[in-house]
Amino acid sequence: MFPEFTLRYARLPGRFYERFDPVPVPAPRLVAFNRALAEQLGFDLADVDEARAAEWFAGNVVPAGAEPLAQAYAGHQFGHFNPRLGDGRAVLLGEVTDRDGRLRDIQLKGAGMTPFSRGADGRAPLGPVLREYLVSEAMYRLGVPTTRALAAVTTGERVFRRVPEPGAVLTRVASSHLRVGTFQYFAARDDLEAIRTLADLAIERHYPALQGLEGGERYTALLEAVAERQAALVAKWMGLGFIHGVMNTDNCTISGETIDYGPCAFMEAHDPAMVFSSIDEQGRYAYRNQPWLAQWNLARLAETLIPLIDDDRQRAIEQATEVIKRYEPRYEAEWLAVMREKLGLAREEAGDRELVEAFLEAMHAGRADFTLAFRRLSEAVEEGEAVEEDASALLALFESDGALRTWLPRWRERLAREEASPLAIAARMEAVNPLYIPRNHQVERAIAAAAEHDDFGPFEALAEVLAEPFTEQPGREEYAQPAPPTERVFRTFCGT
Repeated sequence: MFPEFTLRYARLPGRFYERFDPVPVPAPRLVAFNRALAEQLGFDLADVDEARAAEWFAGNVVPAGAEPLAQAYAGHQFGHFNPRLGDGRAVLLGEVTDRDGRLRDIQLKGAGMTPFSRGADGRAPLGPVLREYLVSEAMYRLGVPTTRALAAVTTGERVFRRVPEPGAVLTRVASSHLRVGTFQYFAARDDLEAIRTLADLAIERHYPALQGLEGGERYTALLEAVAERQAALVAKWMGLGFIHGVMNTDNCTISGETIDYGPCAFMEAHDPAMVFSSIDEQGRYAYRNQPWLAQWNLARLAETLIPLIDDDRQRAIEQATEVIKRYEPRYEAEWLAVMREKLGLAREEAGDRELVEAFLEAMHAGRADFTLAFRRLSEAVEEGEAVEEDASALLALFESDGALRTWLPRWRERLAREEASPLAIAARMEAVNPLYIPRNHQVERAIAAAAEHDDFGPFEALAEVLAEPFTEQPGREEYAQPAPPTERVFRTFCGT
């Protein structure tokens, strides 16, 4: 069933990981299997037997050719450095080459207590596993670089967090699990050889165009490339109202993929200061802070690469600092490009940033739903005799709409200078502004049905809707609606 493993990480020196076999579970049951992803990875789907697959994806049976290991890494968690974190409940089975020739990690999350568990049980509750499955796959469909979910298995045992929950294991797929924190682990130990090995591995796997570079130029270019991907990634988050919730350096990937969907959430009423994570008591990772926390994380990566950039430490610091400084205008350009698309603007004009910010301010003032406000804007492209004639659905989203009514004529005037028909503009807006996102209350409904009643119907129905986020699906209108007051979710939990 499994494709052939390529043990690239397992062939690194032993200090990069701890060998660890998953801890068997009593009664594994396959509850979700991503057949499309499995096919893309090269799995033999004709050989998929649910009972057998459950044993593999629970970790009870190690697939032939795999050499399970827990990766070592460190990290800044809410600004405080921990020199030894590592995979406390995850094991990397190995890498496979997918049908496009790309190397992909396959990891079991919730596979038992590892040498990095720091006293924790190494298990995962069902709720966070289903959340990560739903949200990571939704992000993929929304066009956001992300780790993906291959399978979810229940274990037949209980996991104790806030309350006892069914245990589960998630099979996660990633371009790699290299993180800023992986580099920090070895920098904290003054292990320059390991940092160079990691940097070369990152170039080989994620930035092959840099392989011809030598010396310090090679590693400065790596830092620049990672910064470019992080700028583009966070701009996409911001364009969707997505709040990661735990942007620690161990959750900042070198590949530029979103990783770790613990206390994440999508905003409903637009609020730049919005925080969902129950452990983010100071609002460090609020929606509006995400771009600059990404830059902060990149600065921590830069610190680890200083010895590779130049033998003259001061000169190396100056070069790395210039790269980190360039992140800000790069991010601003990425964000404005995302927002232009969402407003239907294909050409660039000097006043576009002000136009975007004015719409966001109107949304904030009117407490409008972030996702639906952008989606309904496409219905207001054509100018009618009165605003109400062609923007009624949009206006209905705003508790107070004075700022929006002032803004709409400015936006339509700007659209008039686009070289496209109103119909074409509306169509391209609907292609980038989703109608369906993983709304907190719907995710919680699906989790509750599965965890409390062993009913995976709501989970499967939500996953099906989220697979087509930009296409209106008749009969599924409730999936596009914000939470009713009684179901609003203001805090999310990481599950560790």
